[in-house]
Amino acid sequence: MTLRSPESLRDTLGAGLLSFPVTHAAADLGFAEDAYREHIAWQASFPVAGLFAAGGTGEFFALTPDEVARAVRAAIAVAPDKLVLAPAGYGTAQAVAMARDAEAAGASGLLLLPPYLTEVPQEGLVAHVKAVCAATGLGVIVYHRANARFTFDAVRELTDSCANLIGFKDGIGDVDLMTRIHARLTGRMVLVGGLPTAETYALPYLEMGVTTYSSAIFNFAPEWALSFYAAVRARDREAVYRKLDEFVLPYLEIRDRRAGYPVSIVKAGLTAVGRGAGPVRPPLADLTATELGALKALIEKVNLA
Repeated sequence: MTLRSPESLRDTLGAGLLSFPVTHAAADLGFAEDAYREHIAWQASFPVAGLFAAGGTGEFFALTPDEVARAVRAAIAVAPDKLVLAPAGYGTAQAVAMARDAEAAGASGLLLLPPYLTEVPQEGLVAHVKAVCAATGLGVIVYHRANARFTFDAVRELTDSCANLIGFKDGIGDVDLMTRIHARLTGRMVLVGGLPTAETYALPYLEMGVTTYSSAIFNFAPEWALSFYAAVRARDREAVYRKLDEFVLPYLEIRDRRAGYPVSIVKAGLTAVGRGAGPVRPPLADLTATELGALKALIEKVNLA
């Protein structure tokens, strides 16, 4: 795809649903590139606003830098007509290197995941984001989650300083912060819902200017996910809450049984619909056979397969 300006990227992403595809694994837990390419092609056949390669649902935290680079390039090759955003993370030097590699690969933008391990002061977090933004001409979305907890003042400083900071993905659920950003920085960034199983919060978040979100469910039920997103954008409360009650809430009951299951259950969903993506990588764990059976029954009951 022809490279977009950061502003164009911001506006396009905010107008549609976002796909965060899983990263397929072989029996030895290595990157199963052929299966991944087939999955990306399937995902790209639906009208999503952007594909985020090797993100959180794609097990970024468990991939080597070489596997991340391969996943990004494979997605770009298979989905040339889609916006493909690459991940960057870990320490600042590594994140800068990933940002530069993503731009060289032809990515459309960048998702900056939280820095690795240590607690960080706001000035350090701001310096981290500024360094990554300065290293690339791509539009950058920051992920507000874990130890990357931004204050409003930090977000305002970054939007004033970094012309290519075009997005803020919330994975914490800080209503006060999101309200401040929406009220005081309107139009500066696309706001992205990034809490696990983001459909759960999509309708109330829309009132805070969050017009899109990362749909992990899109991996195994793309038509359902697009239908749900359309109901959210239309503010069809009856349809949204019916779909939540029929599928999302029972899905959450399985997801919440174990730490790490927000990713594991997505790969299980692909197994349940006959499009297996291999196991999750340590430190995550796959659903048990009983849990997989319950998920498959739920998917069949709602007729998602």
